[in-house]
Amino acid sequence: MKGFYAIAAFIGLVPSAVAHYRWTALMINQTPTPDFKYVRTYSDTVGAPVTDVTTSAMRCNVNSQPVPDIAIINPSNTIGFKLDQQITHPGVINAYMAKVPPLYTAATWNGDGPSWFKVSQWSDLVNQPYYASTSYSFPIPAATPPGDYLVRIEHIALHAAGSFGGAQFHVACAQIKYTGTGTGTPGPLVSIPGVYNGNEPGILINIYWPIPSNYVQPGPPLWP
Repeated sequence: MKGFYAIAAFIGLVPSAVAHYRWTALMINQTPTPDFKYVRTYSDTVGAPVTDVTTSAMRCNVNSQPVPDIAIINPSNTIGFKLDQQITHPGVINAYMAKVPPLYTAATWNGDGPSWFKVSQWSDLVNQPYYASTSYSFPIPAATPPGDYLVRIEHIALHAAGSFGGAQFHVACAQIKYTGTGTGTPGPLVSIPGVYNGNEPGILINIYWPIPSNYVQPGPPLWP
């Protein structure tokens, strides 16, 4: 464990142009779709993270724009996101969904308001099984009602999180239509930005010393 954190501390010194990464494609059943076919475009081209949790870029990245296509997702599918390069910082992952309201589609709604619920998370800060990974996939909960959704991924890089504003959020959103038959009521619902204030113990944290013996995942509890 100490060896991992020594390596992570070294990687934290790598220049940002080398160490940063972007979510660029939706994955369906572990297979990536074309870059930015279903993932909303954004202006960042070098993998620069979002560090201000109050900015609109926290939702789907900087200057995010809808794309024309909406992926059809069946209940038997897993979904996920692919990166343009491997994860090179220690951290954790959250995945959120937001149901598109009436009169909109996943290609026209911007995700405003308390509409986001967490559907997946990866919290193993000690063993870091997704370190050096290039993708993250998860199932949609069976109780999820059918309809259009935005799906949001975030990797929170924690190598510099020992001071306020040091955590780095690598985020993106995809557009899907879910064809399931669930009748659940997703929640709790949160707004993005708004879900974090930057002082959460899982965001403002020194992961090097003392090495954390446990980790408090930021954000709401998983649904369902």
